[in-house]
Amino acid sequence: MNGKQRHLHRFHGGLHLPANKAQSNGGAVRALPLPKRLILPLSQHIGEPAEVLVKPGERVLKGQMIARARGYVSVPIHASSSGTVIEIADHAVPHPSGLRAPCVIIETDGKDEAAPDTLSGDPVQLDPNELRNRVRNAGIVGLGGAGFPSFIKLNPGANRPIHTLLINGAECEPYITCDDLLMREHAHEVVGGARIVMHALHAAACIIAIEDNKPEAAAAMRAALAEIGAANMDVVVIPTIYPTGGEKQLIKVITGREVPSQGLPADVGIVCHNPGTAAAVYRALMHGEPLISRIVTVTGAGVAQPGNFEVRIGTPMADVIAAAGGYTASAQRLLMGGPMMGFAMGSDTVPIVKTSNCLLVAAHDELPLPQTPSPCIRCGACVDACPADLLPQQLYWYAHVRDFDKIQDYSLFDCIECGCCAHVCPSHLPLVHYYRFAKTEIWAQEREREKADIARQRHEFRLLRIEREKDERAERLKQKQKALQTPAEAGADPKKAAIQAALERAKAKKASADVAPKNTDNLSAEQQQAIAAIDARRATASTTPAAGDDA
Repeated sequence: MNGKQRHLHRFHGGLHLPANKAQSNGGAVRALPLPKRLILPLSQHIGEPAEVLVKPGERVLKGQMIARARGYVSVPIHASSSGTVIEIADHAVPHPSGLRAPCVIIETDGKDEAAPDTLSGDPVQLDPNELRNRVRNAGIVGLGGAGFPSFIKLNPGANRPIHTLLINGAECEPYITCDDLLMREHAHEVVGGARIVMHALHAAACIIAIEDNKPEAAAAMRAALAEIGAANMDVVVIPTIYPTGGEKQLIKVITGREVPSQGLPADVGIVCHNPGTAAAVYRALMHGEPLISRIVTVTGAGVAQPGNFEVRIGTPMADVIAAAGGYTASAQRLLMGGPMMGFAMGSDTVPIVKTSNCLLVAAHDELPLPQTPSPCIRCGACVDACPADLLPQQLYWYAHVRDFDKIQDYSLFDCIECGCCAHVCPSHLPLVHYYRFAKTEIWAQEREREKADIARQRHEFRLLRIEREKDERAERLKQKQKALQTPAEAGADPKKAAIQAALERAKAKKASADVAPKNTDNLSAEQQQAIAAIDARRATASTTPAAGDDA
C-alpha cells in the first residue's frame, strides 16, 4: 500500500518546533573505538535491576551474560567486550536524581573475544514462546527512550489479539537523528526484525511510520520492503509535529482510534516498537548478538563534530564526546536525550546505557537555563498544547497543594511528560516536574498501602492460627479424657479412674514380687543359711501376736 493513499488523522495539541537535525544527520554512522573501561549499571530498564553473576577478577567475553533478570519485569545485562571485571560498586549513572547505583566495571583487553552464541535460530521454526525467551535473554528493551522490556510487549495475552505491528520511526524530538540514520543504513535489519516480531505476535500487518522530514529513511525502508516483497508491510509518511512519536498520538494519526485512558496500544490490537528495537531483535535472532551497542546521536553547538556513533553500552560519555571532536568554547549544558524530554547530566563520567539515544551539548542560546517561575495566570496555553487532551493547570494546582487523590480525577497518569505545556507556559512553570513529583508520591503511597495490607493480612492469619491451635488443643484433651474412661466408668471422674488404675497396677506388681521364688543356687552355703534365717524370722513375726493382743 502507498502511504500517500492512507487517510491520516490529527491528535489534539502538539507543537511545531525547530528540528535542528541537520547538525548530525549529514554523515554516516561512525564506529566508536573500544573504550578502556566499561561501566555497566545493573538497572538500565524499567523494572527490577538485574542480579550480578560475576566477581571481581573474573574474565568475561563479549556478549557474556554478567547479570541475570530478577523478576518478571527485568532483563539481563551482557558484557559489551571482553576483559576483566575489576570492580562491582556504586557509580554515577545517567538519572535525573544524579544518584549512584550498582555497576559492573570491566577493564577491556582489546581482544573483543566473543562468547558462544546461544541466541540465534531460524525465527520461522521457533514458536512465539521461544522467540520471547530469546529476546529476553538478549537483554533487549525499548530503545526509543522508555526502556520497557521488549519481550513483555511480545506477549499481550490471549484476550488481546494483535492485528498490527507499528514501527515508530517518527523520531519527533528536535536534534535526535539516531533512528533516521539507522533506517537509512540498516533498513534490512529493521525490516527483518519487524518480521520476527510479527511472527511472535501473530500480527497480520506492519506499518512503518516515518515523519516527512526524513525522506531518505522512508526511501530506504521502501526499498528494503520491495526487495523482500512484503505485501503486508507498508511505509506511511506522517506530518512532522511534536510529539507524534508518542505511542497513543501515533496510533491516533495512523488509525484515528483512541487508546483508552491508562490503557495500552494492545487494547486496540496494536503493538508499537522502535526501529532500533526491531534491529536489535534481528541481530539477536540472526547473528546471536545480545544488546551490547546502539547508535547514539551526539549534537549541539557545544560539540565540535556532531554526528551519530555506534557505541558500546557502558562507554563513558566523555569518550563519546571526545570522538565527536570534544567540547567547544560555547558548551554550557550536557543533556541525555532531546531538549524536551531529556535531562541534564552533572558529569560526563556516567556511562552510555541502553536508553541513551542522544547526547546534546547545548550552548546558552540553544537551550537557555530555566527562568524563575511566576504564578499561574490561567491563560490556558498549556491546555491548547497538551497532546493528551488533559488540563495541565489543574494537574499543576493539585500537585502544588499535594492533593494526590483529586489530581487522579484529572487523569494524571495519562500525561506522557512531553513538556509541551511547560514549553508554552508564559509563567515559566516547570509543570512536568510537578507531574513527575505527584506520580512518584502516589506510587510511594501505593507501596505503603500494599505493605500495610500485607501486615494486616499477616495479623489476621496469626489470629486465625491461634484460634485454630486452641481448638486443636481442646479436641486433643477431649480425646484423651475419652480414652481414659472404661465402659463401666463412663460417668465416673476421669482423674479418680486414672488414680485407681495406677494403684491396681502397683498392687499387682508387689504381689508378683512376693510370690516369685528366690534363686539361691549361685550363693555360698553361709549366704544360703543367712537367707534361711531371715525367712524364718519373718515367718515367726507374722505368726506371733503383737504386744497387747489377747493370747
